[in-house]
Order: sequence, then C-alpha cells, then structure tokens
Amino acid sequence: MALKLIVDTDPGIDDAMAIFYAIAAPEIDLLGLTTVFGNVTTPKATRNALYLLEKAGIEIPVAEGMHRPRMLPPFPPSSAVHGGEGLGTLDVPTSQRHALVESAPEYLVRMARAHKGELLLCPIGPLTNVAAAMDLDPSFCGNLKGMVVMGGSLRAGGNITSAAEANFYHDPHAADYVLRYGCNITLVGLDVTNRVICPRSFFAGLACESRKIGGLLRDMADYYIDFYETVGKFAGCGMHDPSALVACIAPELFTTEPHALRVTCHGDRSGEMIIEESSTAQPVNVCTDVQAEAVKQNFFNNVAKLS
Repeated sequence: MALKLIVDTDPGIDDAMAIFYAIAAPEIDLLGLTTVFGNVTTPKATRNALYLLEKAGIEIPVAEGMHRPRMLPPFPPSSAVHGGEGLGTLDVPTSQRHALVESAPEYLVRMARAHKGELLLCPIGPLTNVAAAMDLDPSFCGNLKGMVVMGGSLRAGGNITSAAEANFYHDPHAADYVLRYGCNITLVGLDVTNRVICPRSFFAGLACESRKIGGLLRDMADYYIDFYETVGKFAGCGMHDPSALVACIAPELFTTEPHALRVTCHGDRSGEMIIEESSTAQPVNVCTDVQAEAVKQNFFNNVAKLS
C-alpha cells in the first residue's frame, strides 16, 4: 500500500524537484500540499504549488499556511537563490485552480485525524505550519505516522549563516518547538543534503527522459546552479528537499543518530541546532550519512517516468 503523504512546502526550485518526485514515486500517495513562506512569500508559494501540480497534470488540495514566523518579523525571500518568483527565471502564471478555504494548520489537523497512524508529513520549509497545527490540536503529532523534516545541521554548519540552515533560521522558534515536543521525527539536514550534489549534466539527462517535467526542472536548475557556482560552493546544486522525500520511502539509504535537540532562537547563532544531552524530550532521528549516488539515482528513475 502506498504511503499517505502531505508535503509542507515553500516552492522554491528544490521544492519543485521534491513535489514532482512525490507525484512520480509509486510508493507515495500524495494527498495534498500545504504552503509556507521561505524561498518566496506564502501567497507566491501557494501560486507556485498550484502551478506545479497543474504542469504535472494532477489535482490535489493545496492549503495556504502562515505568512510570517512564529515570533520574529518576516524575512525577505531568498530571491538570489531561487529567483524573484521562486522558480528561477520562470514567469509563473496564476493558476485557474484555487487553494482550500481552510488554512494549512487546520487542513493538517483534519487530515491527521482522518488518517490516524497512516499519514506521514514531510515539511521542507520553515516549520511554522507544523507548530501551529500542534497548537491547534495537542494530539496532532500523535495522530501522524511520523514526520520527515528537511532542516537543520548537526555538524555541517549552516547555509544561510555559519551556524544556521535556512529553514530553521527563518523560524527558529517553530523549529525549536517542533523538535522539542513533536514525535517520530526524522531530520534530513545539511549533514546529508550537502553531499547529494547534482551537476547540470544530471538535469540534462533528466530532460532527455522526461521532456516536459524534466525539461522544466533543467531550466529551473540552471538558475539554482548559477547561484551555487557564484558563491563557489558546489559544482552543481544540493538536492536538499528531494533528499527528504527520498528518505520517506527509502530510509535504508540514510544513516541516523538519535538525539534530543533544541534550536537557538536569539543572537547571531539564531537557527543553530544543538544537542540537548540532559533532555528528557523524545529523540529525533538525525540523518548523519547518506548513500548519495543511490539517492540521486532513485530521484532520477522516478522523475524520468513523468511525461
């Protein structure tokens, strides 16, 4: 039976890769998307999510989420990384489809109750919607099968500051709350995603196999890789969000360590993830190693099947 999954997302170029993977993988039953700020504003994230689903030819619910961090003022979107509209140089039209009337936290709570013990949530943006759902329903996390979260860094340092990974940096209070009080969490952070690097040739090959969706990802990835090359970090782009989706159905490709965690919420190290040695909180399964080539091949094989 396919895994019931909801992706909480801020599309975002690597979010687009992750969404198309979730659509393509036969092991996943993608029930819906929820949107949040981060790579773009929340309204643009919703528009982008609807557009990507339309391009893939599927219709599932999209619920718009929170527009600003839990306690901090809003951050400017990551336009240098993902482009002003979030999908590279693509001019994203407004979809004829519409988001749900209910908010993302309300939708998540409702779906977790409806699919108690069966629903996996994969947040690949700031954890603001997840924290809000936990506020709405104290049994929310217990109703889920679990969460696979893209975020944080145990030993690899940050990618937005020297200490912080971007999703945790953009709402450290939400990240801290979810890691402390959530349950059944697997964390796919920079310790592994910085090792899953895809060059332009990877996306060129994908475009040959999947002319429409692969071609779209190739065009988006050109902008993404341009950024990475400009900062001199990688000869290609990190597959951050797609790695979390692969971990949902192929956990054997990742090595994990259990740690109780907290997130720094103030000062120049805001967003930093720290091990809490004496904490009684439920440990988080933190991914610390990855079979990078196998993850890339898994992604390629699935997305190549899209027309």
